[in-house]
Amino acid sequence: MGLSVKFTGKIFVFLCCMSAFYACHSEDKGIVKPNILIILTDDQGWGDLSFTGNPNLQTPNIDKLGEVGISFDRFYVSPVCSPTRAEMLTGRYHLRGGVSGTSAGQERLDLDETTFAEILQSEGYVTGAFGKWHNGMQHPYHPNARGFDEFYGFCSGHWGNYFSPPLEHNGKPVQGQGFLADDLTSKAIGFIEENKDKPFLVYLPLNTPHSPMQVPDRWYDPFSNKMLDSLVNGEDPDFTKAALAMCENIDWNVGRVMEQLKKLKLEENTLVIYFSDNGPNSFRWNGGMKGRKGSTDEGGVRSPFFMQWKGTIPEGKLIKEIAGAIDLFPTLMDLLGISYNPDKSFDGKSLKPLIFNENAAWEDRIIYRHWNNRTSLRTQDFLLDHEGNLFDMNKDPYQQYPIQDSKPELTAKLSSAKDAWENEMANELENDLKARSFTIGAPGAKYTQMPARDGDAHGGVQRSNRFPNDSFFENWQSLEDSITWNVEVIEPGKYEVELYYTCPQEDIGSTFRLQLGENYVDGKVELAHDPPLQGMENDRVKRMESYVKDFKAMQIGEIYLEKGEATLSLTALDIPGSQVMDLRLIVFTKTN
Repeated sequence: MGLSVKFTGKIFVFLCCMSAFYACHSEDKGIVKPNILIILTDDQGWGDLSFTGNPNLQTPNIDKLGEVGISFDRFYVSPVCSPTRAEMLTGRYHLRGGVSGTSAGQERLDLDETTFAEILQSEGYVTGAFGKWHNGMQHPYHPNARGFDEFYGFCSGHWGNYFSPPLEHNGKPVQGQGFLADDLTSKAIGFIEENKDKPFLVYLPLNTPHSPMQVPDRWYDPFSNKMLDSLVNGEDPDFTKAALAMCENIDWNVGRVMEQLKKLKLEENTLVIYFSDNGPNSFRWNGGMKGRKGSTDEGGVRSPFFMQWKGTIPEGKLIKEIAGAIDLFPTLMDLLGISYNPDKSFDGKSLKPLIFNENAAWEDRIIYRHWNNRTSLRTQDFLLDHEGNLFDMNKDPYQQYPIQDSKPELTAKLSSAKDAWENEMANELENDLKARSFTIGAPGAKYTQMPARDGDAHGGVQRSNRFPNDSFFENWQSLEDSITWNVEVIEPGKYEVELYYTCPQEDIGSTFRLQLGENYVDGKVELAHDPPLQGMENDRVKRMESYVKDFKAMQIGEIYLEKGEATLSLTALDIPGSQVMDLRLIVFTKTN
């Protein structure tokens, strides 16, 4: 057994290769806590790395995490974004936590769920998240209320512009600086520098390669005229080129973070974890697996998973046992030696025995994957798909030859397990989703954002796109029209109100009312602000989601909000032109 000694200030840290724990005790100085860096990418498939054999790109910095650390061969996430995040944060299946969708409030993680960030925060870690949250925008669903001291990024499911877009910093709207993935990484690097002498948790959920397919020329140009190898059925080469360019940009940013750790001499005291939230967001090279994002087949839910902890975790080890996002929370607790007994049982289990032991006693288990009323399950050797087809994943990793007729007993056993799991989840979800209004004024929250995404349009008002996450309201032309939000005011009091709007010169002058119960504040559109739609000039392929605009902030005054549940409404009082305004966001700021 190798033993290395590292002197950090007044504390000796003994790092033992292949040992059971992360650090030893010093009788006088207590326990040294390792730093934690978790990098989660958005819509990057298992095959979007040179590590996994993709011939079309190079990702040396990400690959090195698997080469210097460990990699899991069969690591499973959910078919889409917010469920994976919920499972990672809680160690429990996403439906248990009320996460049933990706927008309209269905992405919010129940408040009676505990995140590993909250536990680490209570253990003395300084915690920061930089990127796409996607588990609730308003406090107490906001990341600042779920264990993160610092948050910079966006809480929605996707964003409409990746070049200096509007973001938020701890709930307050701010303007981004440069290409979004680079900006998020820079903020994470700054947080590491600022907290280098403290144990820190950095969660870096990057937004790429999720659409819109925007990436700087530096990364796209090498792909623009490149002939792709191994095209698959249904592949759009232009989309693939943009996605792979975004992945190479991710790789560059991973290199930046790792270089910062080395510069600060923190690499050997930092546990680094890297994975993606679902399968690829298009048909492209993915090792021949069936399915892509949104599918519960293998290709939709298998993710790369690397873990590096130099001097502690074995180097270059490939772990064949199945694992998943539900295992991250219990694994962290076990690796860090934190004694934590959850109020609600984990669905995942600690992977520590697999990490450190060559011949760990490990029972086979079932990992369930669910989306859009479709459930599949995976054992070590078999996959039962949502239609009841059984596949031997060792002999048939591409799911081409169903074998349920030749294995009726196993099929019946797994089908029964799937039915029982679905019934259990349905019962939990039914209870979780009752009375989930959008919250305003939670304790500890100075700002509450109420985006168009969470509202309902009435009359002629329309949403700018059928995908609500980064949409705005338009076509507000009548006194009969309205926009409403179902809300719950947690702390009553006075709030300053700010609207983010656009309106052409010829239509200024409309008056409107924002009302909750008996209380209201009136406003008037006095300044023209009519920027063009944008996004198409930077899109490498045509997007499905809404284009965006540069919305202007309008201060409209103060309103008193009574405690309790009610309908927040926005109506017009007078419309001298053809419309009132286009609306993206309302921000409430506590004044008392």
